Amino acid sequence: MEKVIHCRDVGFDCNGVIKAKNEKEALTLAAEHARKVHGVTEITPEIVDKIKAVMKEE
Repeated sequence: MEKVIHCRDVGFDCNGVIKAKNEKEALTLAAEHARKVHGVTEITPEIVDKIKAVMKEE
């Protein structure tokens, strides 16, 4: 099963979807996306918690 994160579920007005083999990879890809697309400069523990809360398995 893949881990899936919908950027909109994290709180951004974005249709981005991140798919990864595991949670660690999904979090890494989400952090890269947040930096490149949304200009997020720091991935705080609160952001990580929010991402984990909306992460789904497909």
